[in-house]
Amino acid sequence: MQAALLVAASATVILALGLVHLLYTFYGSKLLPRDAALRAEMERVHPNITRQTTMWRAWIGFNASHSMGAILFGLVYGYLALAMPAALFGSVFLRALGFAFLCGYVLLGWRYWFSVPFRGVLLALVLFAASLVTAI
Repeated sequence: MQAALLVAASATVILALGLVHLLYTFYGSKLLPRDAALRAEMERVHPNITRQTTMWRAWIGFNASHSMGAILFGLVYGYLALAMPAALFGSVFLRALGFAFLCGYVLLGWRYWFSVPFRGVLLALVLFAASLVTAI
């Protein structure tokens, strides 16, 4: 039971980060460039891969899809931990996948993000790792 609660706590951290990030993607100014000219340029310029979008639309889409990935992880692993712990802890694949996902987020956070989301995903990884140790 303790291992399941640790995974649920880990999933809750990622779910909260994903929900806040999705909210910031579409509302408010948190993810807007400080330089209004940069936003205007992003709205004008297309990436090399296509002229069907702009860098601004890609920015919004990448942020939204990133949020959705975190939300999906939080919901799926939270559900598995609370409703189907035997399935979660009985599957090496699911445990390894969750651990790898969080390791990837920690590496991205360390390299590209700022302190709040980095510390959040690091906390989620520590909680998930503790659940794996507890489940042994």
